[in-house]
Amino acid sequence: MTIIRQYSLFSIQELYDMEPTQKYEANISAIDLDTIFHKITKKSRLGAPEELNYAAMIISFFVRYVERIPTIKDLIKRLNDDIAFKLNCGFLVSDSIPSEATYSRLVTKLEAYNILEKEREKVVLQAIIEGFIMDDTAATDATHFEARDQAPPKEEKPKSEPKKQGRKSKEEREQWLKEQAEKEANFPLYERKIEAQLDASLDELRAEVPQDPKWGVKKNSEGKNVFWFGYKGHLAVGTSSQYILQALFSSGNLNDGKAAIPLLKGIAERLPLPSLRYQTMDAGYDYDPIYEQVHRMGQQSVIAYNKRNEGEPIGFDKHFAPTCFREHSYRYDSFDAKYETLKYTRPKECSDCPFANEDICQKVYKVKITQDLRRYTASARGSKAWKTIFKRRTAVERVNAYLKEFFQLNNVRYRTDKRAKIHFDMVTLIYNASKLAADRINAQLNQQQAA
Repeated sequence: MTIIRQYSLFSIQELYDMEPTQKYEANISAIDLDTIFHKITKKSRLGAPEELNYAAMIISFFVRYVERIPTIKDLIKRLNDDIAFKLNCGFLVSDSIPSEATYSRLVTKLEAYNILEKEREKVVLQAIIEGFIMDDTAATDATHFEARDQAPPKEEKPKSEPKKQGRKSKEEREQWLKEQAEKEANFPLYERKIEAQLDASLDELRAEVPQDPKWGVKKNSEGKNVFWFGYKGHLAVGTSSQYILQALFSSGNLNDGKAAIPLLKGIAERLPLPSLRYQTMDAGYDYDPIYEQVHRMGQQSVIAYNKRNEGEPIGFDKHFAPTCFREHSYRYDSFDAKYETLKYTRPKECSDCPFANEDICQKVYKVKITQDLRRYTASARGSKAWKTIFKRRTAVERVNAYLKEFFQLNNVRYRTDKRAKIHFDMVTLIYNASKLAADRINAQLNQQQAA
């Protein structure tokens, strides 16, 4: 009788249930602390000597998120009251505990070098090298969180002059269109239409994203509008590994669709993921330029369709599959990657159809996806394969929930957008580091069981 060995599955929750020393070491070992230490410490021997233990200070700053300590004030109190915790963070017994102002200066240095965002990507690259990220599908979604800044008072807009009634003359309309085109050309990148992002570089897209706190609105599960003042975090997540492949921090009023192309370009340009084939998103990302960007990457879009004042297509069903003479839908058969063509075969109702042998309906129907990337995807919309891939999108929703419930994403303790971004980058970095630590322990346990 063959014995089937059940390999262990070590989760992030089990990692956090470990002893403090092991837990801190596992998490911190996944992050390149030497690079961070080199950036924030003094480069010259001139000037006043540094008396603080900066290495331990950086570790304690990370441990605050691991231990879910809400504020820097609480962290300092814990360091003063708990000698074991102080030693676990790397401080010596003789070391003085940094003040709140000292931690604030540390945040300023992290903000100046944008080091946390770079370290998050380095963790992902390390996970790829070690073979923990081999996803064929990435899921993209956004989550909102409130700012600590006070919302500005509502400004009353001046009453606009009544518009001239009636249709514009041809000359007036041409002049108006010209003015609108000139006006839009001078807009910031994220205030233009999404297609303007297709030819923009990744550095430009990253540099110009708006980050100041703004009022945002979304519909809840009951269909009612929910308002918040703050920010959005946009994530692209590997659906199997559940690593955050790319992340973007923005103002709360930024349309979700306008963050998709920067995330997609980040995956394409910064991460070696040859196994990645599908990009799945909800209906909020149903825009032609996003399909075009995914197609340029050589991948397939699995995005929910958002019907916008469109009539029913004649000769096609709601999933854009062709229909026969009696309006039965053709069945999706396969996708030819070489010619980018979907193949549909006769409906099952043809078996007893009186017109089956009268050459009224085609036996096989082929459609090139490039004729309309939004309507035709591989696998075809409505097919069992398409639905299976789309269900993987829930991975990004789980990650969003983890960040809020276990990694303090909702607990922004800093004012101003630049410092709030430090909080977002720290949360996503610690999450990825925890995933890598858990995967490494999993691999060790599996090797021990296999031996």
